[in-house]
Amino acid sequence: MAERKTWIHTNPTEPMREGRISAAASLHCHTHFSKEMLSFIPFYASQTPILAGYFEQAMKRYRHVHQREMDFGQAYWTPPVTPQQVIQDEARQIEEMLGVPALVSITDHDEIEAGLRLRVLEGLSSSPISLEWTVPYRHGFFHLGIHNLPVAEAREQEAALMRYTRRDPEAASLTDLLAMLNQNAGTLIVLNHPLWDIELIGESEHRRCLRLFLEEHAQWLHALEINGFRKWPENQETIQLAADLGLPVVSGGDRHGCQPNTVLNLTRAGSFEELVAEVRNDGHSEVLLLPGYQESMVMRILESVAEVIRTYPEHPLNKKLWCDRIYFNLDGREARPLSHYWPNGGPGWVRSALWILRLLGSKQLKPALRLALTRELVGEQIG
Repeated sequence: MAERKTWIHTNPTEPMREGRISAAASLHCHTHFSKEMLSFIPFYASQTPILAGYFEQAMKRYRHVHQREMDFGQAYWTPPVTPQQVIQDEARQIEEMLGVPALVSITDHDEIEAGLRLRVLEGLSSSPISLEWTVPYRHGFFHLGIHNLPVAEAREQEAALMRYTRRDPEAASLTDLLAMLNQNAGTLIVLNHPLWDIELIGESEHRRCLRLFLEEHAQWLHALEINGFRKWPENQETIQLAADLGLPVVSGGDRHGCQPNTVLNLTRAGSFEELVAEVRNDGHSEVLLLPGYQESMVMRILESVAEVIRTYPEHPLNKKLWCDRIYFNLDGREARPLSHYWPNGGPGWVRSALWILRLLGSKQLKPALRLALTRELVGEQIG
């Protein structure tokens, strides 16, 4: 195998001028098919001044009425965008900024429906069938970007992966599942945002789990991810970790809202299969950090949150309101849109909190917020 190399660009001028870039790839995108867990809510709500008191009162009322704790592990929200919108957004950005075709991989959480539906549309029949797979590990979990499943076996492989995610006693072992995925030369396996303590088990414990996970399973991975919603020092550490493992890094924009990804892969490939070969076989990856990535991360997250909870009068699935896109199981039966329980948008403290979040993420407030958050960028600029 050739020596593994990764290039990080903040300006695409040189590789584009040399004529060795044929396309740009946008990896790690989410659509309305993606079920985004809300298990983090109790942690963050309890840490937020003013909101913490209202939240605790609401939880006490729920316990009194239902005689049980609210299970946030069964609650989820869905992004406001369709697969077609994501493809159009990403392709438009790439073609306008770089003048090359786009290769886009949608990786909804534990779901391949977006890729399957795109393949039946005119001009999108070669769309990769991909997902972000939740992999339970010890008392935490990791996210693997599984890009470009074989079409004929996609549903069968998805089912096998989901049995493992659900901790089904009949599930195959993680080693066997990773070996199965590796059998298809066109499939790319990426460890997404490896250093993010997304499970909230504590950074030291997360890193211990990561070390053990890599000791056992790194041989099945093809790349680690530079994530578009993680700060640069963390991504730098990921780059070093990948180098220590002898793996390249690839981009992963991780968009959940309406804005296109801020990190891309520049590639010599003419198809997604060729991109996989470039990374998996040649160890070659060229990551482009767009100007948007260098904006304040706090501001970008607020902007994304505002997009998620915004009202969309023309939503193609008629999920116009934020509470149409958030699902809870409050009666012990099945998960239903929050609008089923809160037809008027919920209690006043919830509506007030959401109004503030929309304001903070609005375009009107962006210049002032950018100025206020200037200090956040000190020491985190990309060198």
